[in-house]
Parts: sequence; structure tokens; C-alpha cells
Amino acid sequence: MIRAALLLLALLATPLRAQEDVVGALSQNTVAITANFNGSEIWVFGAVKRDQPVPEDAQPLEVLITVRGPDERVMVRKKARTFGIWVNRDAVEVDVAPSFYAIASTAPLYQIISETERLRHRIGFDQAVRLIGAPSDVEHPRDFARAVTRIRRENGLYTQDESTIALNDETLFTTQIALPSNLVEGAYTARMFLLRGREVVAVTQVAIDVRKEGLERLIYTTAHERPLLYGLLSLAVALFAGWAASEIFRLLRR
Repeated sequence: MIRAALLLLALLATPLRAQEDVVGALSQNTVAITANFNGSEIWVFGAVKRDQPVPEDAQPLEVLITVRGPDERVMVRKKARTFGIWVNRDAVEVDVAPSFYAIASTAPLYQIISETERLRHRIGFDQAVRLIGAPSDVEHPRDFARAVTRIRRENGLYTQDESTIALNDETLFTTQIALPSNLVEGAYTARMFLLRGREVVAVTQVAIDVRKEGLERLIYTTAHERPLLYGLLSLAVALFAGWAASEIFRLLRR
């Protein structure tokens, strides 16, 4: 009885941490890939909801945002020099690799999130690109996953921008995510994390629909749903282009 009373007093004496939640929105939830699409930008907005004021001794609030595209399998080959010729030696299929992956934060990741929390929420390039299995005769299989990350960072498909989120009065935040021209069609997800003391206290996510439209949509649909028609049309276009080029050349020679 005495022990229960002491426990109750201890709980009453412990200050309650303010419950926080995050509400997020995007400047656009749909990205249209057209014939002249050369990239786009999405503004990410968010607000923090609280049921009571934040204690003065609370850790500073940090914000982390990730935008992830559809996952895909990637075959990675490693070249080696054999008898003076570069040939493919080893090949490993990376099981999970998002077609697009962007990270934005109010500060460097190692400062605002613990390694345990980062692994639990699968944040970071090493968590996004995963190699579940590899041939036993391949040395250093993780190098193949790192190669995917390196190549896609060079192509602008993977980005990490630290200290780019503007946070006002620990209530409102915003940042800009650049989408390159070589986007893959599909469902994208923007996740927004609130952190205090390097721990995640709230998370929400918003969907982004990236799809082809116009001529790009027609070509994509025909190629995948009517391959025979697509092949015949491609042959007809090639024949017409060849005939037109020969006629133009003939007229110029006159």
C-alpha cells in the first residue's frame, strides 16, 4: 500500500511532456510528366499541434522530411580488367532501391536523430537501398548497394539537404524538394518527422502521384498494353522518317 502511494506521488511530481502532433501539406499532390517535362519543385509545409505548452527545459524541436519514390530491383554489375579488356565480372541484384529518395532536415542527421530511431524508421540511403541476399562467391556485396546510391546521387535522384528546413517558433516549418526530369511514374510518399532529444515524437505522411500525361501517357500505355500496335507504329514512323529524309536529300541535290 505504501509502495503504491509513493509511486502515485512520484507520477504526480513528474512533469508531463506536451503531446505533439504534426500536420503536413504539399504545394501539389500530383506531378504530371509531359513531353517537355524538365523537372519540378514541391514545397512541403507543416504545423505542430500541441495539447499544452512545451516545458521550458524541453529539448529543441527538430524536423526531418523524406520523399520516396516507388521501389524497384536493380541489377548492378562490377567490371574487371581481363587481358587488357574491361568485362563484367560480378553481378548482384539489389532487392530494394527507391527510384527517388530525398532527405531534408533542420540540422545534420547525426545531431537530431539517434541511430536506433534512424534504423527503426528506415531513414537514410543505407536503409533505403537494401541488399537482402547476395551470391556467396561475391566479395563485399554491400559495395553494390553503395554503387546504386552513388550513381543515383550523381543523377540527382538521391539528395540529402541538411539544415534546409525553415522552422518558425517550433510551430511552422517549410522546405523545398527538387524533382529531377528523370522521374519514374508511380506513387511517392512524403514523410515528416518531429524530433526532440534525438527521438521521434510524431510522424505523418502525404502521398504524391507522379504520372505521365499527354503524348507521354499515350506512348507509355500503348507500349505496355498493346505492344504489337506499338511495334507496328514504330516501324511505320521509322519508314516514313527514312522516306522523308531521302526525298529532302533528293530535292536538295536538284
